[in-house]
Amino acid sequence: MLKQRVITALILLPLMLGMLFWASDGLWAFFTGLIALLVLWEYARLSGMEKAQNHHFLAATAFFGLTAYAGGWTLPVFSWLLVLAFWLLVMPLWLYKKWQLKADWKAYATGLIIVLPFWFALNSLRPNTDAALSLLAVMGLVWIADIFAYFCGKAFGKRKLAPSISPGKSWEGAIGGALFVAVYMVSVWNAGWLAFDVSWFGAVLVGWILTAVSIGGDLLESWFKRSAGFKDSSNLLPGHGGVFDRTDSLIAVISVYTAMMVVFG
Repeated sequence: MLKQRVITALILLPLMLGMLFWASDGLWAFFTGLIALLVLWEYARLSGMEKAQNHHFLAATAFFGLTAYAGGWTLPVFSWLLVLAFWLLVMPLWLYKKWQLKADWKAYATGLIIVLPFWFALNSLRPNTDAALSLLAVMGLVWIADIFAYFCGKAFGKRKLAPSISPGKSWEGAIGGALFVAVYMVSVWNAGWLAFDVSWFGAVLVGWILTAVSIGGDLLESWFKRSAGFKDSSNLLPGHGGVFDRTDSLIAVISVYTAMMVVFG
């Protein structure tokens, strides 16, 4: 298992960085669109959609994405307000109430609000290769929070964060991850890698909000799997599970980060 994880990571990381820093705008949109559609395919399976429903859902979403890219569409401010409402209000309530996905209109709507803003965000945050470093800085926050939450949880974890959803997560791990995110945000702020103008303390506050969103995104996907009886969202990535498994926190953070940029300027 470890060998598979390492091999997969050694393939995916250079591919991701190569696309981020050197792909043309069109290729980047196609690459991120492929990621979004794979996530949506896995999400649809978790929601209990039949194969025909899943395929129609993917086809309609792909057609919309192509049309949006060809037409140069962007999401209106109202849509980004809905994104903030979903991740900051609905997501915590979902975890508290432990709602289950069913293959109905609510599952379709949830899938779209998870995936489409994520795709729009990736393309708006990286309109060209010059903006790649700023986007990478936001991605780095997710990785820092996840890595240090894991190690702090292993070393000090006693109080479970969400035992019925993800037994491995602890409050100590979450706090440890947040502390290291604070250090990280001050570092990237000092280096000038952030795409917004804010004080160092403001950068830390944004980092802590996004850390909470990152944890919530991870827990929400874990709940989708647990309620559906799945261990992984798929087996597309040997040793890592599915694409949704690897991008759950990133989807939440990138979407909320972009929504905050649009709504609050």
